[in-house]
Amino acid sequence: MHAEAGADVRERLSLDRGWLFHLGDVVQPPILGHEESYGNAKAGSAAGAAGNEFDDSDWRKLDLPHDWAVEGPFDPKANVAQGYRPRGIGWYRRYLRVDAADRGKHFELQFDAIATHATVWVNGNVVTRNWSGYNASYIDITPYLRYGDALNTIAVRADAEAMEGWWYEGAGMYRHAWLVKRSPVHIATDGVHATPRAGKGKSWSIPVEVTLNNSGKQAADVTVEVTVFDPAGKQVAQRTAAARVGVLATSTVQLPVAIDNPALWSLEKTNLYRVATRVLQGGEQQDELTLHTGFRSIRFDAAQGFFLNGVHVKLQGVCIHQDHAGVGVAVPDSVWEYRLRRLKELGVNAIRFSHNAPAAEVLDLVDRMGFVVMDENRNFNPSPDYMKQLEWMVKRDRHHPGVVLWSVFNEEPVQATEVGYEMVRRMSAAVKALDDTRPVTAAMNGGFLTELNVSHAVDVVGANYQVPDYDKYHKAYPDKPFTSSEDTSAFMTRGEFKTVKEKNLIASYDDDAAKWGNTHRDAWEAIATRPYVAGGFVWTGFDYRGEPTPNEWPSVSSVFGIMDLNGFPKNAYYIHQVQWIKDKPLIHIAPHWNWSGSEGKEIRVMVMANVERIKLLLNGRALGEQQVDPFRMNYFNVAYAPGKLEAIGYRGGQEVARTAVETTGAAVALELVPDRAQLAGDGRDAMPITVRALDAQGRAVPLADAQVTFAVTGGGRSIGHGNGDPNSHEDEKGATRRLFNGLAQLIVQTNYDGKDAVTVVASAPGLVAARVTIPVKPVAAQPYVAEADAPLTFVRSWRIAPDSDTRPDPVQQLAGFDMNTWGWGSPPMVAKAGGKFHLYRSSFTPRKNLADGSGRLRFASIRGKAEVWLNGVLLGKKDGYAPGALDLPLPAGAGKRELNVIVEAEPGQGSGIDGNVTIER
Repeated sequence: MHAEAGADVRERLSLDRGWLFHLGDVVQPPILGHEESYGNAKAGSAAGAAGNEFDDSDWRKLDLPHDWAVEGPFDPKANVAQGYRPRGIGWYRRYLRVDAADRGKHFELQFDAIATHATVWVNGNVVTRNWSGYNASYIDITPYLRYGDALNTIAVRADAEAMEGWWYEGAGMYRHAWLVKRSPVHIATDGVHATPRAGKGKSWSIPVEVTLNNSGKQAADVTVEVTVFDPAGKQVAQRTAAARVGVLATSTVQLPVAIDNPALWSLEKTNLYRVATRVLQGGEQQDELTLHTGFRSIRFDAAQGFFLNGVHVKLQGVCIHQDHAGVGVAVPDSVWEYRLRRLKELGVNAIRFSHNAPAAEVLDLVDRMGFVVMDENRNFNPSPDYMKQLEWMVKRDRHHPGVVLWSVFNEEPVQATEVGYEMVRRMSAAVKALDDTRPVTAAMNGGFLTELNVSHAVDVVGANYQVPDYDKYHKAYPDKPFTSSEDTSAFMTRGEFKTVKEKNLIASYDDDAAKWGNTHRDAWEAIATRPYVAGGFVWTGFDYRGEPTPNEWPSVSSVFGIMDLNGFPKNAYYIHQVQWIKDKPLIHIAPHWNWSGSEGKEIRVMVMANVERIKLLLNGRALGEQQVDPFRMNYFNVAYAPGKLEAIGYRGGQEVARTAVETTGAAVALELVPDRAQLAGDGRDAMPITVRALDAQGRAVPLADAQVTFAVTGGGRSIGHGNGDPNSHEDEKGATRRLFNGLAQLIVQTNYDGKDAVTVVASAPGLVAARVTIPVKPVAAQPYVAEADAPLTFVRSWRIAPDSDTRPDPVQQLAGFDMNTWGWGSPPMVAKAGGKFHLYRSSFTPRKNLADGSGRLRFASIRGKAEVWLNGVLLGKKDGYAPGALDLPLPAGAGKRELNVIVEAEPGQGSGIDGNVTIER
């Protein structure tokens, strides 16, 4: 294991590196024999890819996060909702070495998410089964571990044939993995509840609750200490309490702390306080956990909407799924930062992560960047397995100040019924038991006007679409807070301004919407003009794979987004930007001005602005002025002539904003535009690079469609690319990508321990190539678990014959149904002094790379003289009694081998196999 020097007792180590992957199921033959049936039912005896000694030598090596679906081809016979991407089943395996000095510590595996159903084995033992692709698994693996050179095996079967959604869900271990190493007495995962509460005046408290666990062999008397630090790092509160934690037991400690006049968290000033919790025993620290929280008040008012810290805020929200161009759902944290930054620039202040809990790192970004969040549960079901998923989400996320609503479902058929009401009543109660500081909602696409329905069981009614019912509901229930939880569902293809149905292309004038939805302009007007509607959540902030409504094949991704899959803006971006941003003048023109062959024909021009009046000019000639319409936008019909089309914005008669589109020449060169100035060399940092074509004057050519080839060298690599074309079937991991309406995006990521700059060269036929070199800053690596390759086979499971005073027959037969005459064991196996001869039997199948005659059968230590027999043939001997190693050549051959070892004891001494037995080179 690799961690920074001086690490505290708790180590949270990245387990992203060094996994082995196999696409497709690994099916074992049926179990037929008595011995096989008996063994199959025993701990640690999982067969096949789940087992200890499975031959994975030809599996692909990779690092997490990983989404195998995005790597595969498109298939018109696959599920349209999943973006025509086959998913299937995949296996992951990893080896783990645990130092003997760590014996007695508590070890927990953490998988942040696996799509979709997952079974996890450790050393051949099933340790968890998880039934959702959106929640984490926390697995205590302490009882199963082996220490020292006896490697541990982790196996994961990911079943992505199971679906939870009607959108692209990806496949595999697409979020981070961790190994958490702690003292026996420690803070349980998600075991610090630190959600601030407002008191009188400017007094606040944090009623901290700490859950402790003890995996040790003795009860523990400990001191729990909570310290609160303000945003500047100054200590502002501290409290301690004593606790006793029984053996293999859990205890909860209450430590309320008072904070006077804290700096409030808001969308503009994201003041975050650090809450540090320590566990001490006998004055020595046993564990420490730090989290961040924020002081803010929230209120949903039935008449006036949402208030943050007593200030009215209209929720300018978007719904987003979690996939991005090139990487599928395996989105690097830094690409999430890019996506959220794009939303901030748009004017978004609220996000609904639909329809599932996001990665923990994303909520950390939300808190730092200033968004409020509707945190949504994936599976609507109050039965125990599914209730655990809801409770996990609340426990993990309740300290985040950005979370202001818990949503228990999205669009459920039973929402208008008593059944739905009763289900939500129970799920809401479960939420309130864990966090009663936030309201519960549910995203209903109707049914809230029936006699008994889900709206009667929630605190805030969430309406998906249903604009005609907004006023009806408010009139019927004037005291019930109300918000749009999903709205719009309008269609646009980025960069297209003519609808061509036979090509599945939709113009970007905001004229097209789903039957159940509205255009961007209509939906926002309905929300903005009703004070009682807290706000809205546009479907969607970004395009996403799958659900290509209103189209099907060859369309493979949606066109609902305000931005495309890369985060490139559509016209909807500018519509909402001028509606949502008030503190600076904005103006934008659509479409582009490259309409060769349409000279003299009228082009519909759309101007979006947040000023008072606008003027439009073509080649310096005024075409007209209009009062700005903040909801409908402004339109002109302009006879096309090449040149420069300008829009000028005025406030109080003064020019405050100006923009233009120009007719460009043909593309002559490519350009690469990195999103940031440098990368961190930690192997995790990733950066989108915009790819575009320029004319001879350096202007971006809006219709360029060149096929671009990428070459990435130095301290990084390409991890994928996209272009926003919903009909593109290009390989997202390949070396080429065509520009779509002038744009494409390449994502590069640094190598682990990177220090060399990343150089990207983009080339296309007939165009001058582009080259960019991105500096890489050496940084300390995230503490991680070192890779543990397994180029060897361990022989672990043995049968042990009764002791004998005479030399036993090494090839004697043992009936398959006889489970009791011979004992069972694994090294070290040392018999006490007494019996003269001991016979040990095992079987193994060497890895393919060890079965060609180059392998060696190695006994780390045998105590006593020994004979080693392989498949009934004497392979070698050890002639001395003293403990020592034995190294023998392994004959070439395929299939299972039977190994018998006779050990002769020195009189009066113990004897046996007292070290690992391995097959290696």
